[in-house]
Amino acid sequence: MHRRIIVPSALAASLLLAIPASAADFVPGAPGIGDSYYPASGNGGYDVSHYDLRLKYQPETDLLEGTATILATTKQNLSRFNLDLGLKVSEVRVNGRLAKFTTSGDHELEVTPAAPLERNKAISVVVRYAGKPSEFKVDGWSAWARTPDGGVAAQEPDSAIWWFPSNDHPLDKATFDVSVSVPDGTQAISNGVLQSQSSRLGWTRFNWRSNKPQATYLATLAVGRFDITTDRTANGLPVLNAYSKDLGDNAGAARASIERTTEVAEWLESVFGPYPFNSLGGYVPNVTSGYALETQTRPFYSPRQFANGANVSVVVHELAHQWYGDSVSVQDWKDIWVNEGFARYSQWLWSEKEGEGTAQELADYVYATRTAEDPFWTVKPGDPGAENQFHIAVYDRGALALQALRNEIGDEDFFAILKGWPQEFAYGNARVADFVRYAERVSGKPLAGLFDTWLYQPSKPSAPTAAAAGLSAPAAAPAAGPAARSGDRAGDRSAAPRPVQPKSWKKIAATNTVHDHDEHQGHDKH
Repeated sequence: MHRRIIVPSALAASLLLAIPASAADFVPGAPGIGDSYYPASGNGGYDVSHYDLRLKYQPETDLLEGTATILATTKQNLSRFNLDLGLKVSEVRVNGRLAKFTTSGDHELEVTPAAPLERNKAISVVVRYAGKPSEFKVDGWSAWARTPDGGVAAQEPDSAIWWFPSNDHPLDKATFDVSVSVPDGTQAISNGVLQSQSSRLGWTRFNWRSNKPQATYLATLAVGRFDITTDRTANGLPVLNAYSKDLGDNAGAARASIERTTEVAEWLESVFGPYPFNSLGGYVPNVTSGYALETQTRPFYSPRQFANGANVSVVVHELAHQWYGDSVSVQDWKDIWVNEGFARYSQWLWSEKEGEGTAQELADYVYATRTAEDPFWTVKPGDPGAENQFHIAVYDRGALALQALRNEIGDEDFFAILKGWPQEFAYGNARVADFVRYAERVSGKPLAGLFDTWLYQPSKPSAPTAAAAGLSAPAAAPAAGPAARSGDRAGDRSAAPRPVQPKSWKKIAATNTVHDHDEHQGHDKH
């Protein structure tokens, strides 16, 4: 027999509030953050605010030992959660208490705390781990590059799993303290400002701080023997550049380029607004790769970027990313245009400033020299696909879209947008659609059609469409004789004169591999 008990509503409410959440209310965090291109990238259920990494690295053996302290806030009731890491873990503590852990997939570290974690609570996670980063591979490759005197972590869309546990996606940014102990005579380079340096018993410890939100793939570590130059900007910002001691014939050209970092950054401030971080610089380790990367505050450059001499254009590209890509990061990897289209366009603006070809001339040249049959036009910069994430179309066609926008709304609104956007979304994330809406708001014009034409249609815009966007074929080289003049006839494409190439074109084109990332371009490591 069951008796029905009637409880006054107020009392019933108070009783419900007193009942703790049952175990059924706590569920595992998602093993991925929900990215369109990399669905297993990152993790769900929590948000990291700070990474404190205490590392020891032995260049001779490639052994990395680490203790990572991660400060985070839970976003749901968690029974367990994942971190991304490829090295071997020996211990995990959550809120000071030992936690159970296991691994799954290529790099998933599944952590089960001693007690379930309630939503909206601050937590601390300590992970002890060790391993040889170069021996950890995903689908046969590694983002860790061994050098003759050390090792380097710098890769996109991620490199963190090779050297520290994290929530490995740009959606979850955090501040960083990176402390690295290396043998005396060897240096450790990372992001931000060198806070201190001390030596003891044959080891030197370098303590770096990056005090603004930073995506995990933008965290970098380089250990080796470097020549280091330091300076301060007119505003007092510390500048640190580092060059491997064994760059060979590329050493002079690398220095001649990267030592102009301060000059380039000051010019970019006039275009994009105040520099968003606490330090400037760049580094060139002795690696065999050919790409560069906008690692926050201290871009990574492969020596091969300078194989044909100094190239300030690559410095312009990577420093432009400090605003477009680092301060304002992608919401989803399909939004890569909000990084790369603007970094390439900054190179066009630098060319304009240097008198080596205006952005208009460069845009006209791209449009004229890419035939309608060129696969270049089938790649959609606004959503290129993981396999084409770093395709040249994302860069050059992406920059074409910006020139079309500039022509449509005029310089005053255009440059107001270039400055305003990094302020509007500073230290956060954004989509291509967010930029379109922002541009419409500032200019007061409907722009969805323009962006659809230049970012999303898998074909070359017609000549009338290009003309309406202020784009046209540039002046051709002078004809030479009757045979050449016959090429002017409509339809005689084989003899059509080639447009004059802007002076800066070769320098800009030399940076086309800037994010080529060798054989790993656009590869889903997850």
